[in-house]
Amino acid sequence: MNLINTKRDTLLKPLQIVSGIVEQKRTLPILSNVLIRKEQEKIFFVTTDLEVEIEVHSIDNENLSKENFSITVSARKFLDILRAFSADTSVVLNKTDNRLQVNISKSRFNLQILPMEDFPRMAIEEKPEVSLTLSQKDLKNCLYHVQYAMAQQDIRYYLNGLLLLTDGQHLKAVATDGHRLGYISMQFEAELIKKETILPRKTVHELVKLLEDSDKTVTIDFYSKKISFSFSGIILISKIIDGKFPDFDRVIPKNNTKQFIIKRLDFLQALQRAAILSNTSDKFRGVKLIIANNRLSILCKNSEQEEAQEDLDIDYNSQEIIDISFNITYLLDVLNNLDSETIQCSFENANSGTLITIPGDEAFKYVVMPMRL
Repeated sequence: MNLINTKRDTLLKPLQIVSGIVEQKRTLPILSNVLIRKEQEKIFFVTTDLEVEIEVHSIDNENLSKENFSITVSARKFLDILRAFSADTSVVLNKTDNRLQVNISKSRFNLQILPMEDFPRMAIEEKPEVSLTLSQKDLKNCLYHVQYAMAQQDIRYYLNGLLLLTDGQHLKAVATDGHRLGYISMQFEAELIKKETILPRKTVHELVKLLEDSDKTVTIDFYSKKISFSFSGIILISKIIDGKFPDFDRVIPKNNTKQFIIKRLDFLQALQRAAILSNTSDKFRGVKLIIANNRLSILCKNSEQEEAQEDLDIDYNSQEIIDISFNITYLLDVLNNLDSETIQCSFENANSGTLITIPGDEAFKYVVMPMRL
């Protein structure tokens, strides 16, 4: 049965989009496969890992089978085959018994087909509890600014994800690993009911990868146990993490009166240079900041008693000297993921959380706790 006769990129581009969640080492072989189905004049590609499902359709193509069809085939093998040929190559897909025959130029590949009835689809409720639409670049920016603060394999499973909170006229994104916290807020004209949803880190990373830096829209539908993102012909459905996210408002300092503003790139580059002599083998790489007399001193030491010091001029008018230490990775993460020219650092004392913000922008906040060296 002839299924498809088209150019390589008609198949390759959507297959690349959905293959990000496919992992080869699976207890269920069907989860290594992509579901390819034809419905009316479109070809749909679907993959799932039982936690996340991505569906995308290719452009309309007139050289399709007249009949609708559904097959599942190894996503990685099919992707590797298509990548091995040039963009303008014609691809012909035929189904013979339990094999998908891929004909490209003078090459022929026969891939095993697994029953499409065994392919698990994620069901969602008919009506979302909350639905909102925004630009893709705004959502991508929102996730990008805080996703690095998510925990990794923490026993407190609710920290291994990112909180999306709709509340009044705001959509807030929050991530924390217990040592630092990233917060960003967006304002809407419409009034939204309060809804807390914790996205798994895999879902967040896929969204950051797939969303465009454009004004094209994305629609988010919040359900009781799932969430759906629809954009650019893609539908991403994800289960959510069942748990209670910490009260982040209590973590954000309100009375940090000692502060200075510094150029982000100057601070970043000074930290990167000082980090050369930090203990790179340690999980927690310490850096000491000494703030006094309109000067910021950055000091790193290692187990060989080697030391690096960077001095930067700042506008710091307080008579109190601040001597505080951090995990240098936590500072590098925030500075690498912002694009502002300057940042503001606010302190209360050497034992309390430091607040990093963008001057003139109340939407973003980053809190990092000190460490003992």
